Amino acid sequence: MSDSKQVTLRQMQAGQSGIVAQIQGGHGLISRLSALGIRPGKKITKVGSMFMRGPVTVQLDSTQVAISFGMANKVIVELG
Repeated sequence: MSDSKQVTLRQMQAGQSGIVAQIQGGHGLISRLSALGIRPGKKITKVGSMFMRGPVTVQLDSTQVAISFGMANKVIVELG
């Protein structure tokens, strides 16, 4: 997978999909995101985001969740 690109969830365009590669945060953030279903190896699709620093909406399986701008900036997604 040398041609794949890693970006933060915040940098993804609406409608783009990828696999969560890593979460750059402490134990609390990792636990919180894991409870929402966002964990490494999981397929994720960005549904959209609000203007400026608003929440980011993502889809995992058949569930949509919204996470904060700061959290989205710490989720690294591998496109490809």
